[in-house]
Amino acid sequence: MPAMRVLVAGSGGREHALVWKIAQSPRVERVLAAPGSDGMADVAECVSDVAAGDLDGLVALSRRERIDLVVIGPEDPLAAGAADRLRDAGVAVFGPSAAVARLEASKAHARDFMARHGVPIPSYDAFTDVDAARARVREMGACVVKADGLAAGKGVVVCPEPEGALAALDEIMGARRFGAAGDRVVIEELLVGEEASYYALTDGERVVTLAPAQDHKRALDGDEGENTGGMGAYAPAPVVNEAVEKRVLEEIVHPTLRGLREEGTPYVGVLYVGLTIDASGQPKVIEYNVRFGDPETQALVLQSRLDWVPLLDGAARGALEPPLPIEDEGAAVCVVLAAPGYPRDYPKGLAITGLEEVADMQDVVVFHAGTRREGEGFVTSGGRVLGVTARGADVREARDLAYTAADRIAFDGVQLRRDIAARALAR
Repeated sequence: MPAMRVLVAGSGGREHALVWKIAQSPRVERVLAAPGSDGMADVAECVSDVAAGDLDGLVALSRRERIDLVVIGPEDPLAAGAADRLRDAGVAVFGPSAAVARLEASKAHARDFMARHGVPIPSYDAFTDVDAARARVREMGACVVKADGLAAGKGVVVCPEPEGALAALDEIMGARRFGAAGDRVVIEELLVGEEASYYALTDGERVVTLAPAQDHKRALDGDEGENTGGMGAYAPAPVVNEAVEKRVLEEIVHPTLRGLREEGTPYVGVLYVGLTIDASGQPKVIEYNVRFGDPETQALVLQSRLDWVPLLDGAARGALEPPLPIEDEGAAVCVVLAAPGYPRDYPKGLAITGLEEVADMQDVVVFHAGTRREGEGFVTSGGRVLGVTARGADVREARDLAYTAADRIAFDGVQLRRDIAARALAR
């Protein structure tokens, strides 16, 4: 097979993880990132003048550099039609069409789709009128309030009490914290159970699954505080045992893909299913995402010893083939180091120390989510700054190594959770 040129669209920790994984493939001769970041410049050629959402720029870059495969990281370009534009230009793309990306871009659309195709979900209602939404909250009591549109993973508020839900409505619909994404809200039944993230790579027909993972969305230990883009993750997640996984595939993944084919919008890319699994093992869908998760991807690229390039390329070309199984893949844990104040307002430009020391640690990779180079070192430039990720024989070994590495890195006001993977270790 001729050596490939692969372009990854995006600049965050997820994209750093993807270019790191892709660059290891013997099938790849060049990895480009648009726009990329200073933190990933050692594993990808960064094209800083082409943004992930610059559709014309992505097409022109792909043609100029004779790109064989484009992997789109963030959700916004997918919702804007980046995959459609590239396919129309004759470029192979790992990522779904804009029509399919509505499954993430509109939570109400996704819930209606799931209801049509019998996918197990909580009860829900969608509202554009804030007074009607308030009335529904008072009826339900405990509930989940979601901004309908894209909100960088922060537009979901879990509300055990109606007062919290009313405050969330005021912020999302009244104060418009997430702009137009909050013009409509979805109010759902509050599910009881353990959450997991499930990943199915697909060409629309065939499926290859990755290890189930578990994200940690809340800002503080013990799942307290506000929702964030994710404060850490690990894989595999033992809550998705063999019996649960069978149900996820039979009741959720395959009905979803079949429903999309029936509606004329086959899925190409990675279907990320956010799950709640109750005590009986019944999975229900919290949400669909139409791209790799962040920070779950950081854990998955270390946990999986597979070469992902044949899978990504096969899915993009409608010829996905299951890989030969690899036993004893072990586990990986990602601990996010975030700026003080995240997920609200946070400072930038804080000097980061310890990266050189951690770079020498075996089975540890630090993925840059929000940094920039300044002089000989790095400073913070985002809310989630770094994803300190470690591989081990099991979750405990990976967790211990990740925290050992995380504690060697510092910047003013650094915040991190100390309980990543606690559920797995308590089993």
